[in-house]
Amino acid sequence: MATHFLEDTTVLTGRTMRHVTRSPDTIITTAVMPVAIMLMLVYVFGGAIHTGTVRYVTYMLPGVLLITIASGISYTAFRLFTDMQGGIFARFQSMPIARSGVLWAHVLTSLAANMISLVIVIAVAVAVGFRSGAGLLAWLAVAGLLILFTLALTWLAVIPGLTATSVEGASAFSYPLIFLPFVSSAFAPTSTMPGWLRAFADHQPATYIVNAIRDLFTKQPAGNTIWIALAWCVGILVVAYVLAGVVYRRKIS
Repeated sequence: MATHFLEDTTVLTGRTMRHVTRSPDTIITTAVMPVAIMLMLVYVFGGAIHTGTVRYVTYMLPGVLLITIASGISYTAFRLFTDMQGGIFARFQSMPIARSGVLWAHVLTSLAANMISLVIVIAVAVAVGFRSGAGLLAWLAVAGLLILFTLALTWLAVIPGLTATSVEGASAFSYPLIFLPFVSSAFAPTSTMPGWLRAFADHQPATYIVNAIRDLFTKQPAGNTIWIALAWCVGILVVAYVLAGVVYRRKIS
């Protein structure tokens, strides 16, 4: 059964990946907006924001990486919506393939596409001055957090991808997720915010994830921050995965 699932998922992932490789502009588009935001913040606002001994590009890069992921998952919802409207899921139902393999194919394609976009963003950040003395383990921890966050948001994207009634509705859900890092510690210390806003910013998931990645980049002790960030990522992933499964079964039943 497991072998059957893996084989089917591999074949279906190849199908969705071909759609991406035939339209590489989707990956480029996903990276362009975060890069534009990064360049604007570094060269327009960076001099006005004091971040101590840490260069501003290093300070704000974790937030830009989260925006990159939030921007990228909108394409996952779009591809799922297109398959639903095109009757692809109905066709797969008549074939002897693992049902969950269809969803996993879209999720794995999203993960691969987002990782490419993240590499592009980091490369541009290096070009404009980002430097990190983090060792291999710290970089692996950063990669692990970003992968978990991508999986969590991708499974979240599956829900509107399956339930939306229009292309705009399928992808619009990502807008609040793109905005979330702006109301966090990503681009300015939360201590500069009004009290009511700071209360939200200090305890929302983006702040914990951003702080954990920033600490890893700058070789600072992450303490409990990294564990809280992991808890947020895993919690969102589990809830989104369960809800997506429920929605999927109702749609294909």
